[in-house]
Amino acid sequence: MTTALELWDKLTRIHPQERRAVAWSFLYFFCLLCSYYIIRPIRDEMGVQGGVDQLQWLFSATFVVMLAVVPLFGWLCSRFPRKRLLPVAYYFFCLNILLFFFLLFLGIEPVWTARAFFVWVSVFNLFVVSVFWSLMVDLYSDTQSKRLFGLIAAGGSLGAVCGPLITSVLVMHLGKTHLLLISAVLLLASVFCMKKLIRWYEDQPQTQPRGQSPGFECEEPMHGGLLAGIRLVLSSPYLLGICLLILLYTTLSTFLYFQQAQIVKDAFSDSDQRTAVFAAIDLAVNGLTLAFQVFFTGRLVNRFGLSRTLALVPLLLAAGLFLLGLMPQLGLLIVVQVVRRAGNYAIMRPAREMLYVVLDRESKYKAKNFIDTAVYRGGDAVSSWVYTGLKSAGLSLSNIAFLAVPLALVWAVVAYRLGRRQGEIAQQTLGKGACHE
Repeated sequence: MTTALELWDKLTRIHPQERRAVAWSFLYFFCLLCSYYIIRPIRDEMGVQGGVDQLQWLFSATFVVMLAVVPLFGWLCSRFPRKRLLPVAYYFFCLNILLFFFLLFLGIEPVWTARAFFVWVSVFNLFVVSVFWSLMVDLYSDTQSKRLFGLIAAGGSLGAVCGPLITSVLVMHLGKTHLLLISAVLLLASVFCMKKLIRWYEDQPQTQPRGQSPGFECEEPMHGGLLAGIRLVLSSPYLLGICLLILLYTTLSTFLYFQQAQIVKDAFSDSDQRTAVFAAIDLAVNGLTLAFQVFFTGRLVNRFGLSRTLALVPLLLAAGLFLLGLMPQLGLLIVVQVVRRAGNYAIMRPAREMLYVVLDRESKYKAKNFIDTAVYRGGDAVSSWVYTGLKSAGLSLSNIAFLAVPLALVWAVVAYRLGRRQGEIAQQTLGKGACHE
């Protein structure tokens, strides 16, 4: 007779020896994104307080901060082993949250604190999530990633549902400032899960399937200096292709984000009310994502392949943007935004992380961190100014939507070719005798 646990393993395609690792990975990502999504609506509201007409400057400032942070992280990777470095990075961000709590609580320079908070959260989000996925692609093999990354990503989606739900329920009672303390506690909980996951990994026998890079038993710091991640990217056509993938994604995302910010500003005048609205949008997106990740993402990759899976969301977005160009209405804009974000979290993001599994350890941490942070925010900054320029030139929402359709189609082509290349690299690695299932 099949037990409930065996039925769960069958539905989710988890092997018995992977249960504990997947559970800690799931809980880790849950705590991390719950922490972030509690403060994401606050960030969006801070962007409104800092001035919607100033958003392009905030995006540019975020990019500049990223350019400073990424080389520093690369240098730290070369000086400290991962087992020590990764938790300390999270502790640093936790202290930052407490600092902003006191600044907001005491009402020190409200406008500039709001702008600084917007920039900081934009850095915090990409950095801590990049570190999470760097660890995941380091611990799991290529075949494991195709089975398990969708389920692990679902932990983040559940956290992304709970985070804005907590904000929506509590913001009108506690005020947005006190929610930062809840976010800090959850970030500390994610460090606890990280340590448990690393301990599990170290306890496994050498025959346990591993990723393509040395395990945590190899505790020497990585080689290279401040700019090692940038050099790795510039020397690899494959990594440059991932950069292009990210830039196309961020361009389309930024266009839709600016529209959302303006619409909500025009519709609501109260600060806490806008925060609650942003939280409700996040809740709708992440609720739609959750079930798909648990049961379908892994099956989608195995059924259609990584290349077709990566191309799916860009093609859907191209169709949505074309319809938006024909019917530039508020309701349709919200639908396109929800489909884009849910598709990214449920399909695109887990599949995108699979691209890194076949790479060496230095690429998984240094090059990946550079792409996930500096390249990502660089795309945000450039596209924010492009959007501002298009609006200044008098282009309507319909015009901008039509202009974005070719970008979405190029994004689909790049995604498809990267998926094909990942499979080729995986086969070459297996041919050299790497660990696999």
